Amino acid sequence: MADLPTETEEQPETEISGSAAGHLPDAAVRAVSEALDENRIDEVRDYVEFLHHAEVADLIERLPGDKRDRLVGLLSDDFDPNVMAELDETVLDGVVDRLGLDQVAQVVAGMDSDDAVDVVEELEDHEQREVLDALSESDRTLIEEGLSYPEDSAGRLMQRETVAVPSHWTVGQAIDYMRETEDLTTHFFDLYLVDPRHQPVGTIPLSRVLRTQRHVALNAIMSAELRKIPVTMDQEEVAFLFRQRDLISAPVIDGSNRLVGVITVDDVVDVIHEEHEEDIMRLAGVGEEDDLYAAIWATVRSRSTWLFIHLIAAGAAAAVVGIFRGTIEQMVALAILMPVVAAMGGTASVQTLTVAVRAIAMRELTPANAFRTVGKEIIVGFANGILFAVMIGLATWAWFGNLELGGVIALAIIINLVVAGLAGSALPVVLQRMGFDPAVAGSALLTSITDVVGFYVFLGLAALLLL
Repeated sequence: MADLPTETEEQPETEISGSAAGHLPDAAVRAVSEALDENRIDEVRDYVEFLHHAEVADLIERLPGDKRDRLVGLLSDDFDPNVMAELDETVLDGVVDRLGLDQVAQVVAGMDSDDAVDVVEELEDHEQREVLDALSESDRTLIEEGLSYPEDSAGRLMQRETVAVPSHWTVGQAIDYMRETEDLTTHFFDLYLVDPRHQPVGTIPLSRVLRTQRHVALNAIMSAELRKIPVTMDQEEVAFLFRQRDLISAPVIDGSNRLVGVITVDDVVDVIHEEHEEDIMRLAGVGEEDDLYAAIWATVRSRSTWLFIHLIAAGAAAAVVGIFRGTIEQMVALAILMPVVAAMGGTASVQTLTVAVRAIAMRELTPANAFRTVGKEIIVGFANGILFAVMIGLATWAWFGNLELGGVIALAIIINLVVAGLAGSALPVVLQRMGFDPAVAGSALLTSITDVVGFYVFLGLAALLLL
């Protein structure tokens, strides 16, 4: 029987942190599960008090549904707002149902505005209205304004609570203000200076404020080179900007250039993770709603769409094979070797597509260098084609004792890898220019292109040169 540490015992660092920050080791999750089975409620509650809020969220996510509900019920009287902000969207729905909307409203009221917007936007419309009605007028106004901005925009991402002071103040006045004002945000990195119209004119890192004499004017030590973020800027653009400029925080402005919020680097880290995860899933033909915690039928529905698209692509390749049915009947070796051509072309195209999609996401592949990039990938495809054509051609000659057949498959491999390099690099650029997400449409189209071209070239050359 696994024992849980009590509040009087010191939690070993390795037991809590596991192999990665914010993730509990499997043994800890099993121990909590057993304690819930045996109704050792006080032990579970004491154990959870040791954990960081990210670890509590991880624990909730990894427990089976019935035990997850029991744990949430144990924590419901004093549910940590930070835990709710860390939960997976699918798990969040179940936690909201278990807590009830009145309790959810209390939890949301304790969140920073950016986290509160993230949680509320995941609720159904009637749930949103009920939770918002239960909040204070000030909290409700902040969240409603956040929800009014476009999805995945800086307005949804930003924290409304800012620390802004008049530009004519001194360091001493700013320090006194930060010490005496009780409702300032808990964590901030920079002090923003604003003019009478509440437009940002400069910024000062807190470290510089603390190292400067009290009588010095703030505008004498401020940095006027502000990178202001429009409230409608897409969150991917925000993440790119933070990476390019090595920002810790940045002011968000509305259409009148007024300071309306601030984005901090911890929010951007979440965006980078979210966008990376989204691109990886799209490359595999998996929808955003298809995750580890989704219900079975939701997962089936999500994946079946993409499987149908790939079925159409496979049908196109099968149609090409059907055209050369007579050729295959006369030389059975062609049927044996066809998967080799398809596999080489498909793998090469996915390699190129992955590099191209990543480059587009990182703003490295642009219209200015697209031709150079496509040309490079064609050369790479040709070079790899020569290398593997020799290997596969010789192996085919040795296997079937037919030199001409070895030459045919070698030539088909070269052509298919060149096409894979061309399509894998050019297709994402074309799709993006047409307004489509290259990560979504690229893989299905590439599969069709490389299979059709590979089979047509291989079987066509065989029909022309061997029969």
